Parts: sequence; C-alpha cells; structure tokens
Amino acid sequence: MNISGCLFDMDGVIVDTAKHHYVAWKSLADELSIPFTEVENESLKGLSRLDSLECILRSGNLEVSSNTKIELMEKKNQLYLQIIGSMGPDDILPGVKELMLELRNEGVGICLGSSSKNASSILKSIGIFDLFDGIVDGNNLTLSKPDPEVFIKGSKILGLTPSSCIVFEDAESGIEAALSGGFFALGIGKKGSLKRAHANVQDLAHMTFENLQALVDSHESN
Repeated sequence: MNISGCLFDMDGVIVDTAKHHYVAWKSLADELSIPFTEVENESLKGLSRLDSLECILRSGNLEVSSNTKIELMEKKNQLYLQIIGSMGPDDILPGVKELMLELRNEGVGICLGSSSKNASSILKSIGIFDLFDGIVDGNNLTLSKPDPEVFIKGSKILGLTPSSCIVFEDAESGIEAALSGGFFALGIGKKGSLKRAHANVQDLAHMTFENLQALVDSHESN
C-alpha cells in the first residue's frame, strides 16, 4: 500500500481535549447526582455527544425525555466551549503540524474524521484548519464510531479508496471504525493500549512520512 490519504481523529490525536470534556461532563454529572470519574470519561472516547450523555445517564440509572437530553447536551457544550475558548497553536500535540506539512508536500490528502461538533472552531483556534482538504465531524454524521461512516465519508472527500488511507486514532471505537471500513488503523497511545490497531505509536512526535510508510510496509510483510 502506498499512502495516498490520512484521516485524523481530533481529540487525543491532534489536541488533548479529553481533560476539557471531563470537566464539562463532570459538572453535568454532579448536577444530576451521578458519580463520574476520569475512568468513566475514558470510556466516552470516540463517542458522539448524545452517546456520551446516554452512557452517563445509564450509569446513574436515570431516564429523561428527549427534550431534556437536548437541554443537557447544550448545557455541557456551552461549558466546554467556555473552557476551550482560550486554545491556541501551543495546544497542538507534538509532531502533528510538522507531519501534516510533510504530508501535504508529499501530495497526501488530509481529512479530519471526528465525532466532535466543535472540530472546525478548534482547528481554526489552533491555526491548522487550512491544512485539511476536508472536514467530517459530528455536524454531518448520522452514525457514531465504531461505525465507519466518518472515515468512509472522509475518503470519498479525498477521492480515495479506504485501502489507500491511514486512520490516526486514540480510541478503541475509532480503531474498530477504521478496521471495519477497510482502512489501515494506526493507534496513538501507550503500547498495547489499542491491540486491534494494525500498528501503534506512543505519539506523533518525530513521525515522518517515511516512518508511516515503513509501518505500513512492515505490517504487510508480516
């Protein structure tokens, strides 16, 4: 496989917003008297806002109306937006921008594949929005990861087949989405944390196009 396209998840891959999501969800859970810790927050990785809320409600054995769910999601999002309002270029995780610039120089297509509805505003705040050839986020998705819809749409925007694209993911649901869609799944995180991924790296610091191609070639030769 010659790499023609790269599809990036945002949270945990481009920026670390998990801590900000945790503060916002924790505030909402406290209001609902539902215990919520960073462990539970980890289980929300890759999920849509609605799926995340429903997980929290289930953990508290709480049922609410559809209208109440909408109100709760909006309350959480408003708090989250306040928290991330001060984000800037320094919030980009190590190596990400440098890799994207090299990918563009190599003629590789770049697309975002995130369930976040705030993705575009965050990418603009940190100054890399213009490095993307396309954006697929929670505003134009009907199915959440592990459904591959987000990445399938991304590859179509790039005009590429899934088999020629790498997906960068830090969540199990995202890895499953990539695998079921026929993409090469690169897990970002602690060694062994994403066992289903085709390859796994701690982070993208010092990652190069050559190294990416080597990871793909190594997997295919095994």
